[in-house]
Amino acid sequence: MGDDRTVESGLAGLNRPLDTATSGSLAIQSLDAQAALLPYALLLFGVALPIFTWACSFAPDRLWMTASFLIFAINWAAFYGVVDSVKKDPGFRDRIGLRTRIHVMAGLLWAGAVAQVAVMGLDAGAAREPIELLAVGGAAACIFFSSPYLPTLLIVGPAASAAPILALYTSPTTFDSGHIALGAVALVLALSLIFNRLLRRQFTLAEDQVILVRERASSLSQAEALAKSKSDLIATLSHEIRNGLTGVAHVLAAATAGGRSGPSREQMAAALASARDLIEALNATLDTEAAEAGRLTIERQAFDPSNLLRDVVSALRPTAASKGLELSLHIGESLAETGAALGDPARTRQILSNLITNAVKYTVRGRVEVRAERMGDNTVRFEVADTGPGLTLEEIEDAFVPFKRIPRTGAGVSGAGLGLSLSRRLARLMGGDIRAESALSVGSCFRFDLPFDATVQMQRAEGQGLEPPPASGDATSRPLRILTADDDALGSAMLRAVLEQLGHQVLHAHDGRRAAELAQICDVDLVMLSAGIAGMDGPDLVRTIRALDRPIAKAPIITIIQGDPEEARACLAAGADEILRKPVSVGGVARAIAASLREDNAPRPRLVVAQTAAG
Repeated sequence: MGDDRTVESGLAGLNRPLDTATSGSLAIQSLDAQAALLPYALLLFGVALPIFTWACSFAPDRLWMTASFLIFAINWAAFYGVVDSVKKDPGFRDRIGLRTRIHVMAGLLWAGAVAQVAVMGLDAGAAREPIELLAVGGAAACIFFSSPYLPTLLIVGPAASAAPILALYTSPTTFDSGHIALGAVALVLALSLIFNRLLRRQFTLAEDQVILVRERASSLSQAEALAKSKSDLIATLSHEIRNGLTGVAHVLAAATAGGRSGPSREQMAAALASARDLIEALNATLDTEAAEAGRLTIERQAFDPSNLLRDVVSALRPTAASKGLELSLHIGESLAETGAALGDPARTRQILSNLITNAVKYTVRGRVEVRAERMGDNTVRFEVADTGPGLTLEEIEDAFVPFKRIPRTGAGVSGAGLGLSLSRRLARLMGGDIRAESALSVGSCFRFDLPFDATVQMQRAEGQGLEPPPASGDATSRPLRILTADDDALGSAMLRAVLEQLGHQVLHAHDGRRAAELAQICDVDLVMLSAGIAGMDGPDLVRTIRALDRPIAKAPIITIIQGDPEEARACLAAGADEILRKPVSVGGVARAIAASLREDNAPRPRLVVAQTAAG
């Protein structure tokens, strides 16, 4: 089927309008074809030479006859030499305008030689008619050999035919021969035009064949790249899944063995770290695949970069301390005044977490410095500098290639090799970029730029490296009654554990219909439901709750999705307040609850699907 579609698309290309590149290619092929006829033109000249000599032997002016012969030979030789040299010179082959002028001028030399023979025949006496007919034959040869290239044919053909036909019409004795010659020239011209059309059709087919070969080569290259990407994906995931699940399985085996001693704290910590590494690898893989398919979800809004950065650094400081590293944070004074970063806060948090986590992961001793400052009125720059092993220029380029890890620095360190490539893609989707500088045995510095609007007023935290204290009346600081709805037993258990860890009370429904029934009889402060719940899908359940004549109809609703942007759009359109992506975490749930309970009446962020370049 694929070959049939390829052939059909190639045949359809014959009827499409020619673009500039295709027209130029056809012109070059036509000029090359005309130059390829030169040996046959010389052969014809050699065959016609004895006939021409015999006819001219009857002319009274032998000197003029000899001069005509020499002029004709010189013109043909000049044409052959010029056109052949142009054809062989690579610098001239693609210069269509220059080659066209050379071919036309050389063809006019033919026409001039034919005209000179026709004029000589006027005084040839009894040999007049044979000489004029020979001149007509020369004109026909000019028409044929200029036929591959239409501009040359339309100029040289009439110019070469005019003189011998007029010469035949000037005498009553050759008047009838003039009619015959005119018809013959018209027939040769018509046949030459048909020949030109056939040649152009062949040249078009050849050009389409070249295009098809290029497209097939490109498709093959893309298929090979996709196959390699999938192979790398499978190899990476199999390695990460095996390592992560092995650690968890060992701890669970120790916990269920029935012995006196359960798993130690170190074993539990190792298993938890393995599980987190596995979740990070899966999330990065899903995001990368979504970006490749052009389905990566991006929210665009203004946010405070300094507060977000403090939050990320505070979360990662214990990890750095466990390795004996100093993790410091410096925020420029200009960021503490006014303005806001423009982009997706969650994706920005993901990028900063990737950069700082990498710095901590690959730095054995020393420190990691995180800085943020304004670069003019339109850009905010985040910098993550470490005292790690450093990278060469080639290794920096490889570090941003998906699934490619640096053997020198990555040995013994977990990871899928997707963090930097995904972070750069996310940054560019938000209008920013990520660049890196490094020196071997000194360290590396990764710079993350993001658009900034200096005119936006944001509420900022007080103090360096601290979060602002919650207000006493803040809804997030008191226990909430939360209705959850999820048909996944493990997912609902995780969500309940997270909510209870945050101090909230949970009422759970195992399907959509049960959730709708509980919503009619229970008073809750917030609803959290899975978008793909059985019995009644997420958007329908949201609409059902919003339609109730009870206080719960105005309660915030958070929908939990797998990551499909269409699913998120449907939930938001149905009336959901916030979107939370699986797998849930304590920080993610807390931020979603805080965002859904805000009372600033700010417009909800618009959800957009970022289109990626297939590159």
